[in-house]
Amino acid sequence: MPSNAASPLLFADIAWHGRTVRHEYTWAGAAASDHPTVVFLHEGLGSVSLWRDFPERFCQAHGLRGLVFSRYGYGRSTARPLDEPLPHDFMHQQAWEVLPALLAQLGVERPWLFGHSDGASIALLHAARFPVSGVVVMAPHILVEDIGVASIGQAREAYLHGPLRERLARHHLDVDSAFWGWNDAWLDPAFRSWDIRGEVARITAPLLAIQGEGDEYGTLEQVEGIQRLAPQAELLVLPDCGHSPHRDQVQRVIDAAGRFILGHA
Repeated sequence: MPSNAASPLLFADIAWHGRTVRHEYTWAGAAASDHPTVVFLHEGLGSVSLWRDFPERFCQAHGLRGLVFSRYGYGRSTARPLDEPLPHDFMHQQAWEVLPALLAQLGVERPWLFGHSDGASIALLHAARFPVSGVVVMAPHILVEDIGVASIGQAREAYLHGPLRERLARHHLDVDSAFWGWNDAWLDPAFRSWDIRGEVARITAPLLAIQGEGDEYGTLEQVEGIQRLAPQAELLVLPDCGHSPHRDQVQRVIDAAGRFILGHA
């Protein structure tokens, strides 16, 4: 288990689409804080454990309390049946249906959202329609680009013929369901029209968008587009950094995102 699992792994059940879905979650950082809870939203193949110790390090550095959870189909949360594809609006469903229900059950109000990749897009969608204290997004997607589709295709090959499946299997109850749901959705030609720029334009909360110059899943148009649509947004573009700024430039992200959150207290 990652070091952020020093806090116990817990489970919360919510009713969603006629079923009960169990979500694994854990708390990070300060047991009590004067600031709103920071909710960490993982990437397309992420989970509580794949965040490793980042939420704990981040929250401890700034006296914050964090909530880390795995979405349906990921980690130790309820596994998605293999024959149940991810719908093209899966990020909208997570942002507008699942996340509000989970936050309400856990008593979290007006959180800071801290999202990575697909989780960053979910954070943006949620902030467009629900009250939040602010948003930090890393490597967000606001539209589908050729570079992202190509990299997701390469991930497919790595899963079929390389070490990716073995690496991910340690983090998911059903690794095939987790991988193929994400991969099939993004590589579906019909998904090329996915675009959340209209929702991003509705965000009025403080917003920090972080992206690596070497992000293999998106060009800088992803964060520059956010700033055009939400002029209050601040950008942090990191050199020597790929799709995972919290791993490639961990201290820069901890320092910059912490200053941003505390600066908007």
